[in-house]
Amino acid sequence: MTYDDILYDARDGVARITINRPDKYNAFRGQTCDELIHAFNRAGWDKDIGVIVLGGAGDKAFCTGGDQSAHEGSYDGRGTIGLPIEELHSIIRDVPKPVIARVQGFAIGGGNVLATLCDLTIASESAIFGQVGPKVGSVDPGFGTALLARSVGEKKAREIWYLCRRYTAVQAMEMGLVNEVVADDALDAEIQTWCDEILDKSPTAIAIAKRSFNADTDSIRGITGLGMQMLKLYYDTEESKEGVSAFNEKRKPEFRKYQR
Repeated sequence: MTYDDILYDARDGVARITINRPDKYNAFRGQTCDELIHAFNRAGWDKDIGVIVLGGAGDKAFCTGGDQSAHEGSYDGRGTIGLPIEELHSIIRDVPKPVIARVQGFAIGGGNVLATLCDLTIASESAIFGQVGPKVGSVDPGFGTALLARSVGEKKAREIWYLCRRYTAVQAMEMGLVNEVVADDALDAEIQTWCDEILDKSPTAIAIAKRSFNADTDSIRGITGLGMQMLKLYYDTEESKEGVSAFNEKRKPEFRKYQR
């Protein structure tokens, strides 16, 4: 596969996968997801790779979720909702290598879910976390909700989804969503330090540990499959479409007039 939406760089035991759509705040479309899945498979089963770093190009965003310009009741790719999002979430968990989220700028919506899914998250001081789904007629009915609750607790996870507030990197670390916060210009050096420490450890022991961590929450994978089927039906409603229209028209949505 040739990559148009992402960058791939592998050297010295570290594979860096970067969403390269800075003009879209690194929002993903169907093609982006397919390229990410390919890259994670490529890095995940390469014996020369010990750590994978997932990031976003530019300094404005790590990832802001699904590209709303590619969403009109369904996204522009394959899968239940027009995005192979279940596959992308699964491969991040399934590869036997630690995945570090390199977060600068916005980690919003589906980008916040990706940061949650990664084994570790290191953020710059300017990073901003939060959910946006209920503001644009969407939701992540799987890892984005259930695994988030495991990470930050039920009450905080519900706050994040119900209110759609934004949180600083320090606040995200205090709630357990982030492992470390550093100055913007120190982000790559800090991530390299963590990579070096991981590369010194037994890759087999780490792979077993990752499988063990995942085993406790793999039931969420089934919830995701069911939830995505529900989400597809929701995307076909006028209520959901109102969220997309309002976002694209830069106005406040009027959801309740479509409530059944």
